[in-house]
Amino acid sequence: MSAAIAPTVFALGAVSLITDVSSEMVTAVLPLYLVTGLGLSPLGFGLLDGIYNGFSALVRLAGGHLADRGGGRHKWIAGIGYGISALCKPLLLLAHTLTPIGLILAADRTGKGLRTAPRDALISLSSTPENRGRAFGVHRAMDTAGALLGPLVAFLILRATVDGYDAVFTVSFCVAVIGVLVLVLFVPGSSSTAAPRTEKAVRERAVGGTAVDERAVDEKSERPTLRAAFALLARRDLRRITICALLLGLATVSDSFVYLLLQRRLGVPDRWFALLPLGTAAGFLLLAVPLGRLADRVGLWRVFLGGHGALLTAYALLLTSWHGTALPYAVLLLHGTFYAATDGVLMAAASDSVPEQLRSSGLALVQTGQAAARFVCSLGFGAAWTLWGDRTALMASAVALAVCAAFASTLRPGRRVLEPAP
Repeated sequence: MSAAIAPTVFALGAVSLITDVSSEMVTAVLPLYLVTGLGLSPLGFGLLDGIYNGFSALVRLAGGHLADRGGGRHKWIAGIGYGISALCKPLLLLAHTLTPIGLILAADRTGKGLRTAPRDALISLSSTPENRGRAFGVHRAMDTAGALLGPLVAFLILRATVDGYDAVFTVSFCVAVIGVLVLVLFVPGSSSTAAPRTEKAVRERAVGGTAVDERAVDEKSERPTLRAAFALLARRDLRRITICALLLGLATVSDSFVYLLLQRRLGVPDRWFALLPLGTAAGFLLLAVPLGRLADRVGLWRVFLGGHGALLTAYALLLTSWHGTALPYAVLLLHGTFYAATDGVLMAAASDSVPEQLRSSGLALVQTGQAAARFVCSLGFGAAWTLWGDRTALMASAVALAVCAAFASTLRPGRRVLEPAP
């Protein structure tokens, strides 16, 4: 595997691993801190959760555009995003009401919005079309290793300290700073890649060996402007991918609500709540690389839609009357499978429809649609839970997900087929 995956992917994976330890420490305790500690209603929590997961939609396009301009800015725009998120962690020590917490979470997600598209563009540009799903799978596996460690660290801190939440936020900040340092010191600043050579070879074989690189000709006419970024939606495959990501995001209940639903169903004590994300992270970690390789072989879109089938199954289990001890393991494994089959796979699919000069902007378009949709879903789910109860809210989400997945299957983008190199 090390021969096939570029060092840049592993370096970015290390940055994401460390950063996810930091961010997931906060994410693991935040629902309980807000609902139990500060007494927020499900609607109030839905608002903050929507901000936490969807506010980055407002700045992803800006991050993608800034990274594309100047060619080598991907690393530094990503670094600014990581730095902003790191600085937000200690500010949570000072906030105890809805408004300041909302502002801090918005700033934190601004950092995530700035860094995500440039980071994924670096991964895409450092891989070839033949192994792009695998490269994203490797990165997401390393990222998820941090997501696995973060809740565990938070759990140990809560058990070992008196002011547990304050200690979690402080340690989270220190870990985030380490992640920024690793990015600055070890991630190459260049976005050069071997992918164009491979794609050119594929194009040449498609025209019978004539040395005509149609994609290169097309890319030379592209310029990293906002107008050119939005014009990418004129490409049928990218437009379909963006629409599907948006529709499916509208029916994707946030992780925090899934964990709160499990806690209520099973009566999980508060001190064990921070461990629930471990199940999702474990499933993601185990399956990210295998499902990335499977996507390269059988088609990215099939695996992507299959992941939403796993999520729908998890919703169905939460809606049943089953209260067995295996319920949380099954739900969390399916939840992790959903992320392993969709997160990196979606970016790999979008990469095939975006020219190199606008790679970061194109990926940001897809991410923006998905993040905005999940923001709306968090608000809607929180409101439905407050008005009609958690079961009715989840039932509505399950029906919406089934309908959106069925529609997404009809918008399937063209499948890339690569011939083996001679």
